[in-house]
Amino acid sequence: MCGIYGMVADNGSALRYPSVLDEMGAALRHRGPDGHAAFTHPDAVIGTERLRIIDLHERADQPFAAPGSQVWLECNGEIYNAASIRARYPQYPYRSHSDVETILPLYLERGAAAVEELDGMFGLAIWDDRTRTLILARDRAGEKPLFYARIGHEILFASELQCILRYPDLPRDLDDAALADYLRLGYVPEPRTMFRAIRRVEAGTYVRFREDSEQVVRYWDPSSFEIEPRSSSNAVKTLRELMEAAVRKQVIADVPVGVFISGGMDSSILATLAAQTIGVGKVHTFSAQFAEKSYDESGDAAILARQIGTQHVPVRSDEAALLEALQNVTTRVAEPLADPAILPTFLLARAARQHVKVILSGEGADELFGGYPTYLGHKVAPLYDALPAPIRAAIRKAVSGLRASDRKVTIEFLLKKFVADAERPWIERHMAWFGTGLSDRIHVKPPSALTLPELPANADPLAAAMLLDYRSYLRDNLLVKVDRATMLSSVEARAPFLDRDLTRFALTLPTSVRVKRLETKWVLKKAAEKWLPKDVIYRRKRGLSVPVASWLNGGLRGEVDRLLDPARLQSQGLVNAPYVGELLAAHRAHRANHAKPLWALVMLQYWLERWT
Repeated sequence: MCGIYGMVADNGSALRYPSVLDEMGAALRHRGPDGHAAFTHPDAVIGTERLRIIDLHERADQPFAAPGSQVWLECNGEIYNAASIRARYPQYPYRSHSDVETILPLYLERGAAAVEELDGMFGLAIWDDRTRTLILARDRAGEKPLFYARIGHEILFASELQCILRYPDLPRDLDDAALADYLRLGYVPEPRTMFRAIRRVEAGTYVRFREDSEQVVRYWDPSSFEIEPRSSSNAVKTLRELMEAAVRKQVIADVPVGVFISGGMDSSILATLAAQTIGVGKVHTFSAQFAEKSYDESGDAAILARQIGTQHVPVRSDEAALLEALQNVTTRVAEPLADPAILPTFLLARAARQHVKVILSGEGADELFGGYPTYLGHKVAPLYDALPAPIRAAIRKAVSGLRASDRKVTIEFLLKKFVADAERPWIERHMAWFGTGLSDRIHVKPPSALTLPELPANADPLAAAMLLDYRSYLRDNLLVKVDRATMLSSVEARAPFLDRDLTRFALTLPTSVRVKRLETKWVLKKAAEKWLPKDVIYRRKRGLSVPVASWLNGGLRGEVDRLLDPARLQSQGLVNAPYVGELLAAHRAHRANHAKPLWALVMLQYWLERWT
């Protein structure tokens, strides 16, 4: 695991600011505090900050050079099929036992198409001086980040956005479309960033730069898989085999490994299989401990840890700790992200770093196997829409009269979200359910069309919703949250549910196996009966979050008033200040729970204050 960065002049001219490489490295040192190395040339400089996970010797520090020193490679991530690749090229003069170095002989044989053969999570850069070509590539799901910008003939790239901001002549104009997307979703969909000049390499693609040209090649298309009919018993059996194989691959490390657990099914599966693979007593587990009972699952997590036999660490996540996390995230992450779970994730990672360097996390299970309540909403919506208009009106009136609660994911909250959007086309209601909750009144300028990935025509709404979440919410929100929060503490997060083979299998499953009647994640739950007690499997899903609703009216009240001050918003001219005032007034008076939209605005203001 590393922070990678560099600058290349693809026309062969000398770089204008080669000394900026040192500043770029300093901006990424949290991603790799164990080792630093660089390759320098008048027209290409590449640097790596390394977190040593596989082959802890300095000989495995990056970047790697092929024989003749004309091809240079650096990679942030892990290559799980490195052993099989190494075996294919026994004559290659490897200098280390690193998983990353195995990419070089594969590239020398196959060129950029080598990326298609990699099984892992990665953001990588290859500079081929023979053809003056730069290749930037990302893994299939988008677990590892990679940003780039072109300034004249120079291409800048880095694992994190703030690294590129160190370049002196970089324009910092805001991308209006990205801002509009953020206000609707709470995150910026790739390939955009909030800066017009900086883009992200898209998940499942590589970008080839050569002689002022830029070509994007998609090697992984999750919408291309066709549904394969299979019996329920076969689906359960296959899933068990693939899940166990995924964990076996991803616990391989030359350093200690841990698991973030909540007491829920997904993380419990990972902890159980990790302990079976590594050994009882050798796995550390970590859970967030909240004072607010509706948010706290640390008791369930502790019980599970005792049953499995892990070394368990509860992590205090009270208001004081969350405020400290907020300060760290807003000053050290150069992207606005409205997911408050990034705060306890940072606290978990910081505590974990005292014991382990690698963490397993459950991202991907909900999107691939149908775990969100919204999927049930899509199944029920047609039935609701079929009711006579007077009955729907009566239901809306009754639901709107329910008292707003500050508690986590209440029935009142879910019902209000459902009736507000159930009658809209599926994609509109889905984005409303997953969005910030800000209405179109928030926009000062007419917003552009929402940036969404392409979906198969005439797809079943439920299958399309899961695919959309895999290609947007998971990729651009959840994986960003986990990567940034863990790497701030120099911890590598791995997501076994996003294993290449497991993902391919999940994408071919019919929705009837993933969401059976009103049972979410049916096939995963059945598979889990081999590993977990039923009370863990069928416990109500809550997820990691933060008591934002009460926080906005309590300990964060002064900051909220400062950041959302009408005069401040008016002077910026980015959002509708009177509308924001209405939201805040209703929330303060407990007439409505506007925690989600208000939090999105607060995080945007912190970002503007620190990074523009």
